[in-house]
Amino acid sequence: MKKILLAFDGSHFPKSAFEFACQLNEIQPIFLTGAFLPRVDISASWSYAPGGGSSFIPTLETHTAEQIERNVKTFELECIRRNIEYRVHRHPYEATMPELKKETRFADLLILDSEKFYEDISLESPNEYLRMIIHDAECPVLLVPELSTFPESIILAYDGSENAAFAIKNFYYLFPELSHKKTILVHATTRKKTAIPALPDIAELVTKHFSDLTIHTPEAIPEKHFETWLAAIKSPLLVCGSFARSELSQLFKKSFVTEILNEHKVPVFIAHR
Repeated sequence: MKKILLAFDGSHFPKSAFEFACQLNEIQPIFLTGAFLPRVDISASWSYAPGGGSSFIPTLETHTAEQIERNVKTFELECIRRNIEYRVHRHPYEATMPELKKETRFADLLILDSEKFYEDISLESPNEYLRMIIHDAECPVLLVPELSTFPESIILAYDGSENAAFAIKNFYYLFPELSHKKTILVHATTRKKTAIPALPDIAELVTKHFSDLTIHTPEAIPEKHFETWLAAIKSPLLVCGSFARSELSQLFKKSFVTEILNEHKVPVFIAHR
């Protein structure tokens, strides 16, 4: 049984993310922990502190406590109705994000709403809190947009890096029950298209885990048309390892993954060392 952590921020109830967890439970029972986070004060600033570590936006206790409790009640009732084993964790106002990071250490997967998670933090997308938790999470993260459907296709984004191979392996370790779905391995990189790195090795790996696999050559999907190509795939889920811990300053520079997150259309599974 997988332990899945679902984060609720402020007064927002992530319906699509919760529904994704419910559908996973229908395939194979899960243990679902609802982490209820307070609203944050957007008048303060957030930044990564020099020399490592983070400074966190203080929270606003007023105006959201009642809504959080309503969300807790809805979560509990829906888990009971959908026959999901669950727990509720209320996070203290003074240590919201450090506590959430700690929880990811003891979870198999964190699910977040890629579109609404602390959406009022900034006009930038993805916002600072979403960036931070993706970077700091100690388990894989699944980002689910508000209007999405359960995946019928799996897209494995591979650029030859350790992180890409790590993400692919983590995905099938976590979700062997999805390995029968239509799966496409694509060469995903911002560099000039070349041959797929270590193609015989990655092909040997993924063919043992995905029964309906297609490998696309670099020429098949020009980078500037990746989003258009992805939009034509029926209910895709993108698997990538692009958000490496060692590349914080590069995380959200323009890339195909960032563009996909900005479009808020496709669930994205991210895992990194």
